[in-house]
Amino acid sequence: MFLIRESVNAANIDADMHIVPDGENAIRFFERADRDPAAPCPDLVILDINLPKRSGRDVVRQMRNSRRCANTVVVVVTSSDSERDRDEMGKLGVRAYFRKPSDYASFMKLGELVKGLLEEGAGSP
Repeated sequence: MFLIRESVNAANIDADMHIVPDGENAIRFFERADRDPAAPCPDLVILDINLPKRSGRDVVRQMRNSRRCANTVVVVVTSSDSERDRDEMGKLGVRAYFRKPSDYASFMKLGELVKGLLEEGAGSP
C-alpha cells in the first residue's frame, strides 16, 4: 500500500483516497455506495487480485453490478503474470493490468498510469 500511495503522490494526483484492508470491506464499500447517495463512488479503483477475505475478482464483480459504481475505472496491481488472470480481468472491464515490478523506479510508473486514466475520464462526456 505504501508504494501505491507514494506513486500516486509522486504523479501529483490530487485525489481523496479511500483505503480498505481486504476484499470483504471493499465489497461493503460498494454496497454502501448503492444504499447511501452521500457515500463516495470512486472515479478509479486500484485493486489487487489476491486480497484477504474476498478476492479482487469478487470485488470487481460487485462493482460491475453496482447501480452507482458500475463504470468505475479499475487498475489491477498484482504480482500475477498469468494470462488467465489478465483475460479474466479484461472480461470484467478492468482498464489496466499493472504487474508489480521488483524495483522502486518501475513501481513509480503506476502513478503516471493512474494519472493518465483519470485524465481520460475527465475528458469524456
